[in-house]
Amino acid sequence: MTTESKPATKPLVSLSERAAAHVKTLFDRKGTPDAYLRMAVAGGGCSGMSYKLDVATEAGPADRIIESFGVKVLVDMKSALYVAGIEIDYDDDLMNAGFKFINPNAKTSCGCGESFST
Repeated sequence: MTTESKPATKPLVSLSERAAAHVKTLFDRKGTPDAYLRMAVAGGGCSGMSYKLDVATEAGPADRIIESFGVKVLVDMKSALYVAGIEIDYDDDLMNAGFKFINPNAKTSCGCGESFST
């Protein structure tokens, strides 16, 4: 008898450990340790679409909730089409500190990494 294993599917959104630790620190500083990190995509930016991160206190009816390293991430259904499989990292380098987006759906992205096109 043989069994086939299904390939592991990537989560809709994942955070690196560094990104999750940074988000938790930000939430603690704001006094909202149980908040959600909202991930969205909006038109604009030098490549056509921009990543948006925000703090949310509750999920909406059309939100998907993903947990990564203890951080609850909200993604609306429209944005989910553009970010499926994305990893959000955080770099605390002196010159380039900030969130980094590794999006397998992006065909091109700008030099700053905050906008992309599909």
